[in-house]
Amino acid sequence: MALIPFTLSLVLEQFAKLIYPGVLLSVALIVLDRASVVHVPGWAIAVIVLTGIIPYHIAAARYRLWRDARKAASLGAILPPRWEGKAIGSRDLLKMLDHAWQHGYLSDQLWEKFSELGSTYDLYIFWAHDYCTTDVNIVKSVLATEFDNWVKGKGFDSFMRSVLGTGVFNADGDLWKFHRSMTRPFFSRERIHHYEVFDRHAEEAISKMKDRLREGYAVNFADAISRFTLDTATEFLFNKCVHSLRDSTLPYPHNAPPMLHDLPLSAADQFARAFMDAQGAISARARTGWVWPWFEIFRSKTAAPMRVVDAFVAPILKQALERAKIAKESGLVGGSKADEIKDDECLLDHLVRHTTDPVILHDEVLNIMLAGRDTTAGMMTVTVYFLSQYPNVLKRLREEILEKVGPINRPTYDDIREMKYLRAVLNESMRLYPAVPWNMRYAVQDALLPNSEPNGKPFYIPAGASVSYSVHCMHRRKDYWGPDAEEFDPDRFLDHRLHKYLTPNPFIFLPFNAGPRICLGQQFAYNEMSFFIVRLLQNFETISLDIDAQPPDTRPPAEWAGAPGRKGVEKFWPKAHLTVYADGGLWVKFKEVSSDI
Repeated sequence: MALIPFTLSLVLEQFAKLIYPGVLLSVALIVLDRASVVHVPGWAIAVIVLTGIIPYHIAAARYRLWRDARKAASLGAILPPRWEGKAIGSRDLLKMLDHAWQHGYLSDQLWEKFSELGSTYDLYIFWAHDYCTTDVNIVKSVLATEFDNWVKGKGFDSFMRSVLGTGVFNADGDLWKFHRSMTRPFFSRERIHHYEVFDRHAEEAISKMKDRLREGYAVNFADAISRFTLDTATEFLFNKCVHSLRDSTLPYPHNAPPMLHDLPLSAADQFARAFMDAQGAISARARTGWVWPWFEIFRSKTAAPMRVVDAFVAPILKQALERAKIAKESGLVGGSKADEIKDDECLLDHLVRHTTDPVILHDEVLNIMLAGRDTTAGMMTVTVYFLSQYPNVLKRLREEILEKVGPINRPTYDDIREMKYLRAVLNESMRLYPAVPWNMRYAVQDALLPNSEPNGKPFYIPAGASVSYSVHCMHRRKDYWGPDAEEFDPDRFLDHRLHKYLTPNPFIFLPFNAGPRICLGQQFAYNEMSFFIVRLLQNFETISLDIDAQPPDTRPPAEWAGAPGRKGVEKFWPKAHLTVYADGGLWVKFKEVSSDI
């Protein structure tokens, strides 16, 4: 255990950088005084130092801006337009953006600034550069062609360390390669079509939903699907399902009798809630920027939820390590290569063959859990929302399912591969609401990034600066997707628009990231989502939102009506921490398929 808490160590490091000019100045004045060169009373030294620190740092920041502009000009480049507030450190801008993030439509303020300043601008808060972009050429450069110069970096690590640790989503360099090499074999094609696991948990989830519907209440689909993905993920990860569906009661809507809300939380429920709270805390850190540790000096906002998360994961890790130890002592281990997967082997047992370091195992398990549960649940929630709003799409999708699979058969890998419209529906849902709407990288060295604006001069990005790319906004650009970019239309992935827009420019669609860090579980996610949607629509023929069941404070505000784009038409409130979710859940009613089918 570290002698100094991580947050406090960051504060001390920043404090040292803050005061070091004053320390140097005071030492210089004391030396000059003792050398009788100049006499400066002690009180005067204190006043000079204390009153000079802030002006010094402001001047230093302005000097860096001037230096960057000179460097850019010398390279035939330009700096992106800067967006800063009027208060010192742009505190007013930070406050406005935080309020918009919590109370507005997803990416709203940032999208407006893209319309005003162009596809790339410098969000300059607390004298730090964060270059925001929706330019596909910049995103391609950062994620692929100039991959080695763009890392998660120390800044990203400081936001995420207390939750993601050193896992694959937070690691760089050799450690990232190590994590990647451990998990890659498990997501090969041979390991991703164990549909009996999907089927078992899908049947349980749908049965639970039917029971609730027969009581006359709407179902929070976001909650039900999160339980499905949690049970599926834990069985694949640990060979031990946490049974969040079996051991828990689906929540009742807010307008149900109070007695129905006073239900105890299972261990799985507590874990899920704590993990979401922890993600919310690190998302807030990322929005606050490098000054976030000062707001958590006395209490880390991730400490309490992570105690619950760790208590949930620790026994599972302990059992895996004990199994590995027993197997080794009994001579049952050996002979097979580290990247070979045994038939009965779960991901955790596979990881234990690579390392028995409990910290690495803990971090990697949570990283994969985030990918396996939260992202997939969010995407299926969005898909069901769109199916509730576009009955023509739902009808056509059911027809494809009944034609390819039938009303009761379990879908196979080949069935799902042949269902082109199902894939198009999923893709269109992920286009409008990608699981990870924003991501970022830090420049290792000074960089020149392509500029798609008319002047054509590249953008100069100084070393250490971050580039935040918005997949959410990029997926809605009309110059990338056509004039109907804000409309939900799965056919864009099937008709002439596919070859006009996406085929020649594949980086405009990044639901699973791209480049060397592309999601290893991409095909697993497609299979899981496809399987569940098939089973869902074999059981239900219509889907409708129940607005009355939606908690009032999580309904889209009335003032959104008539706003441009999706904001003006959505009937749910999309939000995000690390991943997209429906605020307050997605309360829906399903009509069961007639029994005579």
